[in-house]
Amino acid sequence: MDYKKVNAPTNTISRDMNSMSESIGNVYETVKIIGKRANQISVETKAELDKKLLEFASFNENIEEVFENREQIEISRYYEKLPKPVLVATQEFLEDKVYYRNPMRDKLK
Repeated sequence: MDYKKVNAPTNTISRDMNSMSESIGNVYETVKIIGKRANQISVETKAELDKKLLEFASFNENIEEVFENREQIEISRYYEKLPKPVLVATQEFLEDKVYYRNPMRDKLK
């Protein structure tokens, strides 16, 4: 998924967790679902950033030749401006784009 095109806010927003958890019935389970999805998004974004920064990495072992690479700085700034993973995960949850299941609840049925 392209997290750069998600319409998630870039600032933190106060939300009513009781209304968000109505479909699940448990506030804590809702928070856990959003938290796990946020971790997945964070890992994917970090891997993508590391891959892009690796293209510009210099492997010189001479400490005196350390210099700022403008491309790396611009890429880092771009990723810093993206919405935080928790905000993206919350927006996905609100739009019913997150698949989740509870094996313990499935076992009881």
